Amino acid sequence: MWEPVLDRDARAAAARAAAARLASSGIHAVALTWVDNAGVTRVKSVPTERLDHAAAWGVGMSPVHDVFCVDDAITAGDLIGGPVGDLRLHPDLDALTVLGAMPGWAWAPVDRWTQDGEPYPVDQRLFAKRMVERGHAAGLHLRMAFEIEWYLARPDGTPAGDGPAYGMARLAELADFGRDLLAALAAQGVAVEQFHPEYGPGQLEVSVAHADPVTAADRVVLVRETIRALAFRHGFRASFAPVAVVEQVGNGMHLHFSVWAGGLNLFAGGDGPYGMTRRGESVLAGVLQRLPALAGLGAPSPASALRQAPQRWAGAYQCWGHENREAALRFVTGASGGRDTAANAEIKCVDASANPYLVAGAVCALATDAAGAGMRLPDEVRVDPFTLAEARRPPRLPDSPALAAERLRADAGLVAMLGEPLLDAFGAVHRAEADTLGRLSPSDLVAAVRWRY
Repeated sequence: MWEPVLDRDARAAAARAAAARLASSGIHAVALTWVDNAGVTRVKSVPTERLDHAAAWGVGMSPVHDVFCVDDAITAGDLIGGPVGDLRLHPDLDALTVLGAMPGWAWAPVDRWTQDGEPYPVDQRLFAKRMVERGHAAGLHLRMAFEIEWYLARPDGTPAGDGPAYGMARLAELADFGRDLLAALAAQGVAVEQFHPEYGPGQLEVSVAHADPVTAADRVVLVRETIRALAFRHGFRASFAPVAVVEQVGNGMHLHFSVWAGGLNLFAGGDGPYGMTRRGESVLAGVLQRLPALAGLGAPSPASALRQAPQRWAGAYQCWGHENREAALRFVTGASGGRDTAANAEIKCVDASANPYLVAGAVCALATDAAGAGMRLPDEVRVDPFTLAEARRPPRLPDSPALAAERLRADAGLVAMLGEPLLDAFGAVHRAEADTLGRLSPSDLVAAVRWRY
């Protein structure tokens, strides 16, 4: 399952070959990133000529980063916290990418290991890898893609584009930025399926092609940092915060996924609802049932609570529906003739305060648990659930950090998969954020976190 970190000679040799290719292309440094429990991408970097040493021996990093909050305050859990200890960041050379928006730089995500060469139990990317392997052992292969929404602003914080929602006028205003973004993503090998203005002022979205779960989470980091770098080069700023403008729609990070077995998509070609196979229906029923716990990972912050409102396409209610964009679990069949590959489900209760590796791994865990359970979906919701009489509405998903944490902790299976050290650090961060940021007014909260994500 695990790449042998202690096979240092082989890793160093592979890194030297990669570094030589980078140097010949004018690349001087490699950014090594991980995403913390607050959803913030943190980084250490090495000169290109030191990549072989980083691959063989890792780069040092304190475990205290696992209890950093979004505002850089440091908290502590029962198991994680304090200044003592060290870890090693090992770059994933298979994911090494020349950055199209940062000339002279390359990037690689890292896995974090102990100094004794053991997988670090709090590492979120290693958690996602474990859950992928668990699915493979059950004969399941998941494909995923996260949608990336962001607010593009002028230096004074006003929207970069004044045109209408989804309007060509806004695209024309930002044509140079959009062109450079698509070119940079293409140069990085990221296949873009759509790029368009979104609903909110200055809001944009890019959708990329699906991949295996770990790669899908890696792409969240790569795409966001490409957008951020290009925004700076064009004189703008980019915010991926769950809410970047008070009383406006928020930025989602919706997750699309499909589940495959024996080369076939379990969401198509069957006799279940809308062509799902019975195993595919069971997967969706299991995910729907455990969606409150998943929301504890996907929308865990005080800023999430601002976004998670009815009638904002944020999936505020625990229900499913065919092409229902107000349902927290939306089933997408795709166009007739391509449904065997296109059919997928969208989870809407995810935003950029989430760690994408935790979300991807958790969905793998839930899908694996449910595939063989013979579960059936309840009746779908065919309307905006908020328009139903209150007694007929589906349950609300967690709308506060405290409730999100409670629902996550109540899911014994997911708790077991995450492991107590990881859950301890994650919980400590979000309790601390709720105690400080959660006390702010909406406008002060948005101002505090807008440029942190």
